Amino acid sequence: MTKKRYLVLADSGIYEGNAFGGEVSCTGELVFNTGMTGYQESITDQSYNGEILMFTYPLIGNYGINFDDDESVTPRTAGVVVHELARKVSNWRSQMNLDKFLKQHQIPGISGIDTRELTKIVRAQGTMKAALVNTVEEAQDFIHGGLKTTLTTLVEQSTTQNAYPNPNSGKRIVVIDFGLKHSILRELAQRQCNVTVLPATATAKQVLNYQPDGVFLSNGPGDPKNVPNALEMIRTVETQVPLFGICLGHQLFALANGADTFKMKFGHRGFNHPVREIATNRIDFTAQNHGYAVAADSVEQTDLLVTHQEINDETIEGLRHKKYPAFSVQFHPDAAPGPHDASYLFDEFLDNIDSFQRQRRVSTHA
Repeated sequence: MTKKRYLVLADSGIYEGNAFGGEVSCTGELVFNTGMTGYQESITDQSYNGEILMFTYPLIGNYGINFDDDESVTPRTAGVVVHELARKVSNWRSQMNLDKFLKQHQIPGISGIDTRELTKIVRAQGTMKAALVNTVEEAQDFIHGGLKTTLTTLVEQSTTQNAYPNPNSGKRIVVIDFGLKHSILRELAQRQCNVTVLPATATAKQVLNYQPDGVFLSNGPGDPKNVPNALEMIRTVETQVPLFGICLGHQLFALANGADTFKMKFGHRGFNHPVREIATNRIDFTAQNHGYAVAADSVEQTDLLVTHQEINDETIEGLRHKKYPAFSVQFHPDAAPGPHDASYLFDEFLDNIDSFQRQRRVSTHA
């Protein structure tokens, strides 16, 4: 007999479904992802730390799980909500099914839910606190405030605790890990970058001690204002070497330079978001996963220039510093999963490094 599980919303809505994955209960923010594929990459993306991830595509798990597509070693997605869990797996790369994978990582899942109806609710009311529980009594406990969500230490949970290398023969890049996706390391490796990954707590002195050619600010979970210690590091580093930030790294880059951020109603999570580069009118379809954005009116009094804009809601998708070789984007040019339209931004980062080094050689010999 299939075991029951309950999805409980903060507005007292209770949805009964079928349990799979871990046996534990969980709480978190209920968010939705519109991608048709890529459930493994999404679940292992540290940017989903503390969130109950709902997939709008009706069938999830049909091509199984393989270790090559993990975006982190220890996924911290709080829970998974699907309409239908695939009963059979069909893919030559598959090493296990989704149910077993979630059991291994003690992540609870629920199936048999009308995810499109729930998505409409989230779109209308905004992202809300929710819980996955195994009994009606637990559901009532959550509604009456007995089960709490904790959202303040997400980056601390997601970041590496120790520096580690991803060696190669090219440019020396320091990556600051706020919740790093492995696909970012793959993109840098394809460009022969000699990478050192540092914790989110790294100071400017610690970063510069590695004598990097460039610094990369990674993606990560939660509210960027909960990572205040990174701002002084960014302000110092951007004056010394070229810098590139994505997702949370983009938001921290904005905060460090005097702009502000705000919590979006339901965020952008999917692989079909059109983004316009303002200078060229180039349109890229992008992968996105964020619940916060940079406030447009806050950029005007800073040294930042808006470079990219989301076509649908006109939110800021890219920034560039007017004085320093530093830029950022809100979307994921690493595209795992998702379209590869914007992967050229990694090349642009390396071009910035080349230009910066040429200018420095010229000024040294002048």
